[in-house]
Amino acid sequence: MAATTADGCRPHAKTTKKHLQKSMEIKPIAHFRSPFATKFGIPRQSGIVPQLRGRIIMEPQYASAEALRGLDGFDYLWLVWGFSANAGAPVHLTVRPPRLGGNARMGVFATRSPFRPNGLGLSSVRLEGISVDTAEGAVITVSGADLMDGTPIYDIKPYVAFTDSHAAARSGFADTERWGTLKVEYDNETLGCMDGAEAEALLRVLEQDPRPQYHDDPQRIYGMPYGQWDVRFRVADGILTIVEIVGSR
Repeated sequence: MAATTADGCRPHAKTTKKHLQKSMEIKPIAHFRSPFATKFGIPRQSGIVPQLRGRIIMEPQYASAEALRGLDGFDYLWLVWGFSANAGAPVHLTVRPPRLGGNARMGVFATRSPFRPNGLGLSSVRLEGISVDTAEGAVITVSGADLMDGTPIYDIKPYVAFTDSHAAARSGFADTERWGTLKVEYDNETLGCMDGAEAEALLRVLEQDPRPQYHDDPQRIYGMPYGQWDVRFRVADGILTIVEIVGSR
């Protein structure tokens, strides 16, 4: 008979090595489609640009009404995804968060750096619609995402407000080191090549200052792939000026 403690309770059996899972293989359940062909310009966090839309294309084995049943009852979703553009990149125990100007180091687990031991990202996005019977299969349209085009999605979970929202929670250095936004200047003719919703999302992306955090060259003209467009701009004195938008890359 197993031994008991003074209060009559049996202690838990000790965890043995055979109970510890050393590794797990995960495969994408979907891939993400967004206007960002590269990492340049992607919002630094989900929800920062709510006008930005993207599509989750489910893999064939999960592209069914059964797998998505009930999902339309939620306003927001959690996406678990992979930093596929950083595959094979070295991992360090400390990183330099751009929010801190690239000078201070923080532990990797105190940041959302893409250079992580397991290379997984987590985003909260707004559910805009679900279509099961499309030419691409089952498609979930979302807004506010911060993912590159082609990003593998490993899981989708519903956002549950009463457990997932903590309005009074501390957010470490993010509470004191906030991003400033840029004023965006352009002429209507430059944006005339885009429809209204696409142009509005682009302007909100540019407000977030897509440049690398350490760049400050007012003469430099940057090129940002955005959907079928190449958006060229410069930044000086807190103002981002769109120089031109070239189509059909």
